[in-house]
Amino acid sequence: MVGMGYRTMKTAVGAGLAIWIASLLDLEFATFAAIIVIMCIEKTKKKTLNTIQKKFFASLLSLILGAVFFEVFGYNPIVFSIFILLFVPILVKTRIQGGFVTSMVVVLHIYTLKNANLDIFLNELYIIFIGMGIALLVNSFMPNFKRDIETYKEKIEQKFEVILYEFAAYLRDSERNWDEKEIIEVEEIINQSKSIAIQDVENHLLRKQNRDYYYLEMREDQLELLKHMITIVPIVSSSDLPVKQKEMFAVFLEYLSLNVDPRDTTEISLNRLEELKAANRETELPKTREEFEIRANLFYLIFEIENYLNIKKKLFARRSR
Repeated sequence: MVGMGYRTMKTAVGAGLAIWIASLLDLEFATFAAIIVIMCIEKTKKKTLNTIQKKFFASLLSLILGAVFFEVFGYNPIVFSIFILLFVPILVKTRIQGGFVTSMVVVLHIYTLKNANLDIFLNELYIIFIGMGIALLVNSFMPNFKRDIETYKEKIEQKFEVILYEFAAYLRDSERNWDEKEIIEVEEIINQSKSIAIQDVENHLLRKQNRDYYYLEMREDQLELLKHMITIVPIVSSSDLPVKQKEMFAVFLEYLSLNVDPRDTTEISLNRLEELKAANRETELPKTREEFEIRANLFYLIFEIENYLNIKKKLFARRSR
């Protein structure tokens, strides 16, 4: 069914459960407990906890101040309007303005009953506890995003394989037709997977770090370097001058395309890159301006691919600390 998501089902169950419990206790305004549940259920556990905290203190504050205000100045619309004008700055000052709506419902209950005795005070507190408690309970059940993240990671690595292979193929054949769609596709996949990884972190109240999120940031940084390279590869490829360093670098890129891996394989790749750089240093100096320009651009590409590998190396160095 369209719109029947996990969050919707939890909201439906929680709202019904809150009304049932509040009705069993014979509380007045029992339906308010359902409204609290609906307003407190968020996408993640941390957001739910933060929302509940703000709404609880805002409601408690409005319950106390509203009772005093109406008892002193009377129960009429003008007094209610003045109360809002004075109460909102307090919420903003205490940074709990997110609880404004629920706090106003609490105040309206007092206003409707035109009384602020202990029984009404406790009635409102019980409803708040029931609504927020149910919201916290039902939102403790969260889907496991690990499988989704792993699927995204596999797709990202497949796209990186294609991009690196196309770089190598393009260096060998300037007439090769590549629409570069993998660059756009992998960027979209990274953004989608980062959003899920953030949700996964926020669903673990005691965990502040997420290795998957660091991995995705690493791939995002690497993608930026590949975007830089994509403007230089055609320049190198367009020359018909037989420069053997071009083929040497194409071989290395092809090797990288076959070894895109979530594990730390950078040391082997960096060693092979050092061998490539050493081989380049042993070759003769350029004889023409065109050859000089081609080799200078190749040097830039080698520099960028070294940065590409070092980004991943830093990720695993951070993990080991």
